[in-house]
Amino acid sequence: MARSPGGGGGRDRGRDREKADSEFSDKLVGINRVAKVVKGGKRFGFAALVVVGDLKGRVGFGHGKAREVPEAIRKATEAARRALVRIPLREGRTLHHDSEGRHGAGKVILRSAPPGTGIIAGGPMRAVFEMLGVQDVVAKSLGSSNPYNMVRATFDGLKHQENPRGVAARRGKKYGDIVARRRDGSGGEAEAASEA
Repeated sequence: MARSPGGGGGRDRGRDREKADSEFSDKLVGINRVAKVVKGGKRFGFAALVVVGDLKGRVGFGHGKAREVPEAIRKATEAARRALVRIPLREGRTLHHDSEGRHGAGKVILRSAPPGTGIIAGGPMRAVFEMLGVQDVVAKSLGSSNPYNMVRATFDGLKHQENPRGVAARRGKKYGDIVARRRDGSGGEAEAASEA
């Protein structure tokens, strides 16, 4: 059977897509079955919430709806890849400082932690931290336990994270001064966060 010219191009494109896909990991946070009442009865669909990250400080979330579960997950994953944000991490393993996040009735508290602590967080929040590449963090969710609100509140808290270098530049101080104060426990960390 003769192969059409340029027939291998599709395969190469697929390989390029696989390379791009391998850079990111994704985690399914939840699937909801939604029903639409129509003349003949009920029409069922599925809504998926997915968190995507590169395990090195970039993370995003998205949701998708479709008649079939795999299609809903695919749409959610694509939406998450389009909405990636970069979060500064301390030593690539924890947050720079404590922060709070809110969305709707959801409220979360995020705290940096010493090495060996692990990820102490509830389901949807844990997925975000795992995809972000955080290894040590303590988080608590107050209020809504709806996964959508929890994920959005977690992202709100992460967006308040600031790199000490950025804080030092803005305040006209040296990076060493801010970090040294944080090690002493003399409130440099809280001061840096309050300046944000």
